[in-house]
Amino acid sequence: MAPKLLSSTNFKSLFNSVDTFLFDCDGVIWKGDTLIDGGKNIVFVTNNSMKSRRQYAEKFRSLGLTSVTQDEIFSSSFAAAMYLKANNFPKDKKVYVIGGEGILEELQLAGFTGLGGPEDGEKKAQWKSNSLFQHDKTVGAVVVGLDPNINYYKLQYGTLCVRENPGCLFIATNRDAVGHMTDLQEWPGAGCMVAAMCGSTEREPIVVGKPATFMMDFLIQKFGTETSRMCMVGDRLDTDVLFGQNAGCKTLLVLSGCTSESNLLDENNKIEPDYYTSMVSDITKLMDSP
Repeated sequence: MAPKLLSSTNFKSLFNSVDTFLFDCDGVIWKGDTLIDGGKNIVFVTNNSMKSRRQYAEKFRSLGLTSVTQDEIFSSSFAAAMYLKANNFPKDKKVYVIGGEGILEELQLAGFTGLGGPEDGEKKAQWKSNSLFQHDKTVGAVVVGLDPNINYYKLQYGTLCVRENPGCLFIATNRDAVGHMTDLQEWPGAGCMVAAMCGSTEREPIVVGKPATFMMDFLIQKFGTETSRMCMVGDRLDTDVLFGQNAGCKTLLVLSGCTSESNLLDENNKIEPDYYTSMVSDITKLMDSP
């Protein structure tokens, strides 16, 4: 069935069939540090792992959305830590991070020891004769997310852990190709960092962010809502909409981020939301319409 343009005619039907709205953040609520017109509701699900839930709550407040708490935010950094916790990752094992402070903070809150992250951004791998690159043999997982300071040192460290440490997990927060890191343009996303590690390790990662449904278990537990009574609102077809579809949610695409109307309606596009609209503020306008 072709996606329907959200209108005053069909909005009330959607609204009455949903108990919980799930909102993506980048490209839906904001672009970079600029708030998109409208946009605040129940729970926010973001693939951007640069920040922890606490840091995202601070960003919401900085944009004037003061009612959003960290308990209403589910980030892929949080999902990575929760995946380890749910799978009884040994507390005596460490986690090497190719990514931002958000991952390290969520790991610490979950009781795990993280290594790497931003502090390895200035380190260099030296190619010298008879020189052996040393890595921590107690690392039991490598978590890869969005990393604006990725370098050869981090790739070598993560690759050695995955290839040489017995049973070492390779976890990706997400595989987004690009993202709105600023309000004016898209930038390379975590997908390119993950792809680099896939190339060097010759392994595929465990993906914990959208479109994987791992975070959905926590959402169901928190809200006690069946997925058929949820609606995922996002700007990406291959993550947000597919996440909603994989979980059995209704889906609403907004055209304020990565996906244009021509992309959506292209005959080669195979991922179709239930509804689409220009931006999230359309929802509030339709709620106020007679």
